[in-house]
Order: sequence, then structure tokens, then C-alpha cells
Amino acid sequence: MRRIDAIGIGIGIFLAGGVAYFALQAIGLDDLSAGVWSQVLLVGGLVGWVTTYLFRVVTGNMTYNRQRDDYEEAFLERRWQELTPQQRAQLQAEIEAEAED
Repeated sequence: MRRIDAIGIGIGIFLAGGVAYFALQAIGLDDLSAGVWSQVLLVGGLVGWVTTYLFRVVTGNMTYNRQRDDYEEAFLERRWQELTPQQRAQLQAEIEAEAED
């Protein structure tokens, strides 16, 4: 997630709180109750958002991890393409020898 995305989400949550407050007032709740319930909705949404973030951290499915894995794969592929057929065969023989041990 980029920084501008996080800012946009923060502004969206702020606006959603205001909309929820006025919507709850419109359906008949007094000011205090509408404020409390709009805060309950916002805190619930925030807890949900943090939970998804923590889930991505635990599973390693964050943008940085994916970018790093893609880079490593592209780097290794490029290095493989640069090897001569003899070097590739030698490397494969070394890998097979290590796998047998």
C-alpha cells in the first residue's frame, strides 16, 4: 500500500464517521447516541482493517515481500540466461550431487 492510499483511506474513514453520525441522527437517535454509535462503527472498522494488516504480516503476503520475491526471481532468471550451456550443466550437476547427500 502506498502512502497516498493510506491517506485516502484515512480521509474516507473520517468522512464515513461524519456520514454515519448524520445518518444516525436522521433515523431518530439523539446527538449523544448518534456520536457513540458512529464511534463504535468507526472503531469496529479500524479493528477490522488492522486485523487484515496483521493477517498479511503473519502470512508474509505484504507488498514488500511480493516485490522482493519477484525481484529475486527475475534476477536469478537473468543470471541463468547469462550462463553458457557448459556452466548450466556444471551447476545442475553440482545441485544434483548436493541433493544426493
